[in-house]
Amino acid sequence: MNVMALNNVYNNYLTSYAPKGTTSFDTHKKSELRSVYNSIVKLNKESPLYLMNATKDTQAFAVGIKEGARNLRNTIASLGGLDEDSILDKKIAFSSNEDIASATYIGDAEDSDSVPSLEIEVRNLASPQVNTGRFLPSNSMELPADSYSFDVGINDLNYEFQFIINSGDTNKDLQDRLARLINNADIGIDATTLEDAQGNSSLRLQSTSTGLQHGKDVIFTISDDKTSKASGTVSYLGLDDVTRPAQNSNFLLNGQERETAANNFTIEKTYEVELKGLSSTEGETASIGLKNDTESFNENINYLVGSYNDFLRAASEHLTSQSRNSTLISEMNRITSYYKEDFDEIGLQIQEDGSIQVDPDKLNATASATGVDIREQFSPIKNFTNSVVRKTNEISLNPMHYVSKTVVAYKNPGKNFANPYATSAYSGMMFNSYC
Repeated sequence: MNVMALNNVYNNYLTSYAPKGTTSFDTHKKSELRSVYNSIVKLNKESPLYLMNATKDTQAFAVGIKEGARNLRNTIASLGGLDEDSILDKKIAFSSNEDIASATYIGDAEDSDSVPSLEIEVRNLASPQVNTGRFLPSNSMELPADSYSFDVGINDLNYEFQFIINSGDTNKDLQDRLARLINNADIGIDATTLEDAQGNSSLRLQSTSTGLQHGKDVIFTISDDKTSKASGTVSYLGLDDVTRPAQNSNFLLNGQERETAANNFTIEKTYEVELKGLSSTEGETASIGLKNDTESFNENINYLVGSYNDFLRAASEHLTSQSRNSTLISEMNRITSYYKEDFDEIGLQIQEDGSIQVDPDKLNATASATGVDIREQFSPIKNFTNSVVRKTNEISLNPMHYVSKTVVAYKNPGKNFANPYATSAYSGMMFNSYC
């Protein structure tokens, strides 16, 4: 397999099946990776030989439930960690004015007692650089047919873009072609073609990043002064015209003036803050702090339930095409049914399809009851969450268990050996048709 084909495999996987990027919870210690490896060896040793109908739906289902299990596990981990004592203990930050700024608590639960509150007044938001080219007649072209190129400098790197103008090409054809060329290069610039009411079109370039690095006046530059092919397109299209310079954010944090290149930043490893809008009047601030334990716990439960229902809903979409998928649904339903009575008492209702519905009034009343230990009262939810984590680990380890297949032969008891068959069937699907 050549490198290009291998890239296509990973691109297909990431764009088709992986709904979210990796998180800090996708990193592992050597001991954890060793444990996964040993589990795979044991699984392969005991797995029978089977034949699978490797249709596109089967591939989408197997990869989809593995990614869904990973996302559900990461959601639980983000709510306080995977340790039984810390699950759902994540503290939740609040903002008194979401139009100005929002915040997420990123510190440890045990350090929350010493976390300070913040007052933020926003004067300027960080903005990207925008270059808007000349508006030219869409259906004409003044440049001669030739091979052209121009250079783009961004993030201390230089890129050369080469393209051909054919006889009969119009300004709009060229602008659309360059927009696709720049966007596909993914160098940190978004390109779009604009049109006005007079039949003219323009190429607009906007940086994906905001603000300016120290000592820099611009985020990107465009030039064809020393390019390898014919020059002239930069001045003709007006690509080097900076119509809106990038600027940094400017705000007051607890009365002290601050400046950042982005609207998202962290403060003392406790808050992740996003600036959203300007203070309408001088002195108008957004107060940021931590919600109390009851509010945080309720919000964590709602987030957990939503993520669990999303996983169950995604798995149910393949019930008609994957007969063994009912096994996965049944296993998840057995987990929830075990806690049904305890859930009813605290405001969580198990539905006929296995999903969970939150009764906010009953949940709040339970959490706010005087003389009640909130950890003890909601221990069934923590036990349920631990059960779900164990199940997601099993699904991630062997998603092929839930795929419709025909067993050809079982291993000889007592004389079996490890082989890569079970896991290679899964990973091989992503390489299918690329070899």
